[in-house]
Amino acid sequence: MNKNVKFVITINRELGSGGRTVGRKLAERLGVEFYDKAVIKGLMEQYHLTVEEIEKLKGQKQGWWADIKRIMFVSPSMHSNYYIPEKGSEPELLDTDQIFEAETEILKGISHEESCVIAGRSGFHIFRNHPNHVSILIQASQPFRLERVMRKQGLSEKEALKVIKEVDLMRENYVRKHTGTSRYDTRNYDIVIKADGKTEDEIVDIIMMYLK
Repeated sequence: MNKNVKFVITINRELGSGGRTVGRKLAERLGVEFYDKAVIKGLMEQYHLTVEEIEKLKGQKQGWWADIKRIMFVSPSMHSNYYIPEKGSEPELLDTDQIFEAETEILKGISHEESCVIAGRSGFHIFRNHPNHVSILIQASQPFRLERVMRKQGLSEKEALKVIKEVDLMRENYVRKHTGTSRYDTRNYDIVIKADGKTEDEIVDIIMMYLK
């Protein structure tokens, strides 16, 4: 990966592997922004960004993502100077296909404007043809994942196991539906890391070594 031009690093991770924290720390180390489900979902909900709205924004101005980012991180009031959906026109993002398409457009917009680290959102597939993309999968054993989920969410072992199974199935079904491949297929990744026995910072060190 050439760090002198815009790059995209995508991280797919198993629940309880610490992958989200690794992504955030990696972004900090590289001096770029970190984007995950919470950020993208919040952006879509706040500015009603369906595929149709995004196309309208792109048609209004070439640097549409730069403006949206400035709105998001600097001043919400600036939104009124850029684009306001008509009252009563706020779409309901209920269709998973529409959500996936909108997320894809947002993520592509991000990648055109800046280097970044993206967690989840089928990034490995969305950026598979990006000329400067590194795709990472972070996994962990079940005992490791159980301990982390129990500790982070205050759950019993039985409850944590149930959550892990449900999230694994949900994520796998989502990825298969929208990409036609499995999130566990290692051919989709440049590097696969097992988190067991490693701190989050040590995993970041491994990734940084790979990026050199």
